[in-house]
Amino acid sequence: MKKITAAITGVHGFVPENVLTNKDLEKMIDTTDEWITSRTGIKERRMLGDGNPTSDIGVAAVNGLLKKKGISPEEIDLVICATVTPDHPFPATANIISDRTGMKNAWSFDVNAACSGFIYALTTGSQFIETGKYKKVIVVGADKMSSIIDYEDRATCVIFGDGGGAVLLEPNEEGYGVVDSILKSDGEGRKYLVQPAGGSKLPASQKTVDERLHYVYQEGKAVFKFAVTNMADVSAEIMERNNLTADNVDWLVPHQANLRIIDATANRMGLSKDKVMINIQKYGNTTAGTLPLCLWDWEKKLKKGDNIVLSAFGGGFTWGAIYLKWAYNS
Repeated sequence: MKKITAAITGVHGFVPENVLTNKDLEKMIDTTDEWITSRTGIKERRMLGDGNPTSDIGVAAVNGLLKKKGISPEEIDLVICATVTPDHPFPATANIISDRTGMKNAWSFDVNAACSGFIYALTTGSQFIETGKYKKVIVVGADKMSSIIDYEDRATCVIFGDGGGAVLLEPNEEGYGVVDSILKSDGEGRKYLVQPAGGSKLPASQKTVDERLHYVYQEGKAVFKFAVTNMADVSAEIMERNNLTADNVDWLVPHQANLRIIDATANRMGLSKDKVMINIQKYGNTTAGTLPLCLWDWEKKLKKGDNIVLSAFGGGFTWGAIYLKWAYNS
């Protein structure tokens, strides 16, 4: 009996229409387009409107994916949503997406691993396929970061945007799909990148609101140092473990947090820039949404059999990489 692997057989993304440019931010805080671009590579980001939750992103991505694949929502067995901006503390946003899209036969849950959420969720979903029990698993990566960003804090508000995407996983016996993954975490990193209030440690109160503790707090220099090292290291490690070289890696799909981190990762892997998916300039950091958005943007350029490395680093700290072989021609 041939080994079953979990292959991505479709991808779809969604970003809101509303654009927040660096020029717009110049009017809101003490910054400049040149300062933002030189430090992050970001020119603009998308904003979901007030009253529109993260599930709106997931629903749009899933509906687009189902339509593209020509399958009914009732065929989906499992839905995993990676997000740090759920509609509610509970129920899971994956539950809500399933309900709103008619995926009535799927069970569903959320994964919270910050910017590494999509690779955590993709690895998890692939293992349900590999058991042979599940035939169609949807993995969503979506975040409405504007809901937890302080637009008076220059350290964070220039970085993040809203958006996300979804992929369909199906069984494959030809060797295509997820081949290997390396996932890591270090909880000490919470001191450098955290949303302090809103959980059981600091429940919402007038004090936490007044002190602006429900927004993302980040120590940029420390996060940058950890991200550059760990994202590059884990990407090189997965190449070495699978006998990959710069010549036979077709694409790097890096988390879109900072252009300098992306460049450092590509350099460590020995990859030229034409093998690196970069869309940070137009979307910013959409947290769990960056990787599926890259796959969506580049889908038509991907060829069956392409060797692809996905790599991410996120708050917590969390980080990891996935090696997969692309399963179809667009």
